[in-house]
Amino acid sequence: MAERKAEEIFTAFKEHSIAEFFKKNRQMLGYSGKVRSLVTIVHEYATNSFDACEEAGILPSVKVKVTEKGEDRYIVSVTDNGPGIPKTFVGKALATILAGTKFHRYVQQRGQQGIGAAGCTLFSQMTTGKQIAVKCSTGTGKGYTCKISIDTVKNKPVISDMVDTPDVPRGLEVEGEFADVKYENSDHGILEYLKRTALSNPHAEISFIDPQGQEHKFPRSVEKMPERPEPAKPHPLGLYVNDLLEYAHSSPERKIGSFLQENFARVSAAKVAELREIAKQVDFDKEPKQLSWDDAEALIKAFKAVKWIAPESTHIKPIGEEQIRLAMKNIFEPEFMNVVERKTALLKGGIPFIVEAAVSYGGFSGRKTDDGYSATVMRFANRVPLLFDSGTCAITIAAKNVEWRRYNLDIEKMPISIFVNVSSVHIPYTGVGKESIAQEEEIIEEIRLALMEAARGVQKYVSGKLKAHHEATRYNTIMRYAKQLSLDLSSITGKDQKSLETSIQKLVASKIPQAGIKDDEKVEDEAAAEAEETD
Repeated sequence: MAERKAEEIFTAFKEHSIAEFFKKNRQMLGYSGKVRSLVTIVHEYATNSFDACEEAGILPSVKVKVTEKGEDRYIVSVTDNGPGIPKTFVGKALATILAGTKFHRYVQQRGQQGIGAAGCTLFSQMTTGKQIAVKCSTGTGKGYTCKISIDTVKNKPVISDMVDTPDVPRGLEVEGEFADVKYENSDHGILEYLKRTALSNPHAEISFIDPQGQEHKFPRSVEKMPERPEPAKPHPLGLYVNDLLEYAHSSPERKIGSFLQENFARVSAAKVAELREIAKQVDFDKEPKQLSWDDAEALIKAFKAVKWIAPESTHIKPIGEEQIRLAMKNIFEPEFMNVVERKTALLKGGIPFIVEAAVSYGGFSGRKTDDGYSATVMRFANRVPLLFDSGTCAITIAAKNVEWRRYNLDIEKMPISIFVNVSSVHIPYTGVGKESIAQEEEIIEEIRLALMEAARGVQKYVSGKLKAHHEATRYNTIMRYAKQLSLDLSSITGKDQKSLETSIQKLVASKIPQAGIKDDEKVEDEAAAEAEETD
């Protein structure tokens, strides 16, 4: 084989856009299976709707409709009552990958990368060659309709048929046709995704019309908007040298000392004084734009040598115990449940996170099987359901590490639902598809402790119910022979058989006084009282 020169090899050298990259690697966006791809489309649009409504202070009302167009081909329509998108931004919002209001902000939110809606646009034109139809109003009384696609070579939006329309209801409606997808009513389908979304977003109203035309409604459980998370400043312990340089070189501050105080959490004048003593080679009075790599390295080392207060948890807004309780009651109608919210914990790098967990028993909890019931583990991150990639998720690993039988809970045979939500300004997902939380030790341990605490609250109820059942079984077994025993005693002693039978019944009842008497409500009251004492 003849040797090739570098100049010849590099004639094929070409620069590609991020849109072209994801066009060839669509599985990274969650489009890696027909059922999963359809759920991913609904997930991305619904997530954007919830975020937009909450940022505008509007109680979300989201409508999803899926219509079968042919074999493995569906039209998906998602409508919300949010603030809408200004006409000048619609292209960037729905048809430019890595453009949006989320990626550059250090704030708790469902989406993180600014890929989702644009990824749907890309997937539609890849599988059907069609544009996404948009109908929008920003609440000014005027609206517009248009069609939109992506120029993948330039990662730029292509907008056509832009028409101004009066009297459009406030909100956004997107509709697209997608192929290579499949609707399935299963634990990994759209209906289950929206059911879990309603569970983790009790303030939202969701309706879904499936391909058979059947409407499924999930009314809101609470009429109160969740507190809006405020943007947080990065903590010094979470910074790398290059991060610090980028912040410094774009800072308008005149001195490094004031730059550190203005841009990072927990940096006070006293902390700057401590850092001066440790990183003596750094001139804290020069402009941040003059910070060198060596200066930044020295500061990063100094950060690690200083004792810091943990990052503020006020920037994290979990769902809340009462909201979870109301949502669980609304969806599962359980006999008993226990909800736990852990205190703020820290990931490596000083990133705060909060774990919420709940265990419900009975009602519509768990999953029906051929042998009876089994438990379901429902995973959430910043209120978003995670349906796929469960095997590698930190939540799944933590749940497996709990000794459930220790709490008289058999997750293979009992109607139990296990709920876990992780809230943070930065969720460490394992991939761009955002379906699995990385197995960080701190997260796994916090989830495990939360589940153990939730299980303890349910243990008393289940134990009481099992004991009542056992006592009732003993009582009924003995009473089955009371009549025969009284007849035998009557023939031996000559005493009245009815009188003897009554005496035997009283004797058995005195030995098993609770049998057949203790009902579920009494057991639940006792369990709740014990849970309060434990707290």
